[in-house]
Amino acid sequence: MTTRFQVFGMVQGVGFRWFVARHARSLGLHGYARNLPNGTVEVLVDGPEDAIPTLERLLRTGPANAQVHRVERSTEPAAIPIGKSFDVM
Repeated sequence: MTTRFQVFGMVQGVGFRWFVARHARSLGLHGYARNLPNGTVEVLVDGPEDAIPTLERLLRTGPANAQVHRVERSTEPAAIPIGKSFDVM
């Protein structure tokens, strides 16, 4: 199953996607983080289910220069083909 996060706040231009990639890789997750035109960051992940809550906690904190206002989480009913690595787009 694939989990989608949308992160709101001051999360673009502060190293947020690289922060996510570093932690997602260390947790054994694959997927991607990308900036959206509305100023949010979208994170799509798949991997060990027990790693998802840890990543969510990290998303709610973010790197030092970020200001996370909220994180929305949804689950895709079917796995989305997102590769075997974690990419920054």
